Amino acid sequence: MNDHRFSFSFVEEEVRKKTFGVLTTLNKDGTPHTTGILYGVSPPSSKFALYSLTSKSYKKVRNIKGNAKVSFLIPFPHNYIRFAPSSTVTLYGEAELISLDDTEIHEIFSRKRILRLIIKQIQQGERDSMIFIRIKPNPKVLCHGLGYNVFKLRKGHAKGGYSVSIPQKRLF
Repeated sequence: MNDHRFSFSFVEEEVRKKTFGVLTTLNKDGTPHTTGILYGVSPPSSKFALYSLTSKSYKKVRNIKGNAKVSFLIPFPHNYIRFAPSSTVTLYGEAELISLDDTEIHEIFSRKRILRLIIKQIQQGERDSMIFIRIKPNPKVLCHGLGYNVFKLRKGHAKGGYSVSIPQKRLF
């Protein structure tokens, strides 16, 4: 860690710009199961959470039913400087399965084109086989490199790590 701090609002704003992350759930034997997912973010006026739409038959859903503890990593690749490692945001927390009837989640998914396309799956008859996942993060969010100049990180990449806290009023 170093003295350079960013606020949760900065990190949240960056997380909202993305729609892809890596979800890790736990198998019955405690080993990790990792999968890429598309996600949406709750509105700034509500509790902070991430949402995904998935099939009820997927392993991540079975794992969440058995153990709700998850981690979620959002990569921020450097589009022009390919040799530089991606910046990341990592959230730990709990996941829960949410009914497709939740109108707030539909509103969240309507804000991004790729997520609107996913919601169309529900409208095309796959309703019975789909479910939302809500990721409710712990207060501490771990970040690496996000907001830093990539060339400055080359001088000491380990110095790019920091954490921010989700405000108490935004926690579940």
